[in-house]
Amino acid sequence: MQAVAIIAASGIGKRMQLKGGVSKQMLQIAGYPVIYHTLKAFENASTIKEIYIATKKEAIASLEELVKASGFKKVKRVIEGGLERQDSVNNCIKAIEQEIRSSAQVPDVIMVHDGARPFIQSHEIDEIACLTIEHGACVPANRPKDTIKHIGSHPGFFGETLDRSKLLQVQTPQSFLSRLLIQAHEQAELEQWYATDDAALVERFFPEQNIRILETGYHNIKITTPEDIRLAEAIYNGMTEKIEEEEKN
Repeated sequence: MQAVAIIAASGIGKRMQLKGGVSKQMLQIAGYPVIYHTLKAFENASTIKEIYIATKKEAIASLEELVKASGFKKVKRVIEGGLERQDSVNNCIKAIEQEIRSSAQVPDVIMVHDGARPFIQSHEIDEIACLTIEHGACVPANRPKDTIKHIGSHPGFFGETLDRSKLLQVQTPQSFLSRLLIQAHEQAELEQWYATDDAALVERFFPEQNIRILETGYHNIKITTPEDIRLAEAIYNGMTEKIEEEEKN
């Protein structure tokens, strides 16, 4: 089984309050850029054959340099992203289709991951890929810790309280059989229909396709706001200590 990963790393990080065009993917966690940790997990996942990265045009050269310096062998191409995240992913899908036409080899699975989620684990990537083969689609998620409420008819007041036992916080990598994701993006581009994630595209254009849930831990955070960097350092230190303890035993 062979899977191809798309890493969406084109975001400008407005909520990080960064200046001077700095990308949040290049912020440091434990001495390495956020995107380094992300790529390392996919590089070490046994199911991943190739990696495509979408980023801002001005960041392509520096990202290619990082890939080379880090010895990441699975990164096939670094591609210019689009105006929206969906456009960036679609640019990578078109590059994958070019590769399919030239090699006549279709990957079994395509998964899409946020470049700013540095703590997905290689074994989780492999499990998601295997569940995708079995079910057609798989998305990681975890249960919300807080009570969730609708906003009421007046924006300053609460409305209905939602049943937390029936809610999940969706994460990435979101993984699909190749034909599903390719066709969903083709149809979305044709209709100019945008969604917040790839699962929503598949839900719209393939409503008969069930999406398997893989509940993960709370480590798979997305770096979004300045305080997330401090949280990320704590998560990294905790995961490192756990690995060292397991190696001793």
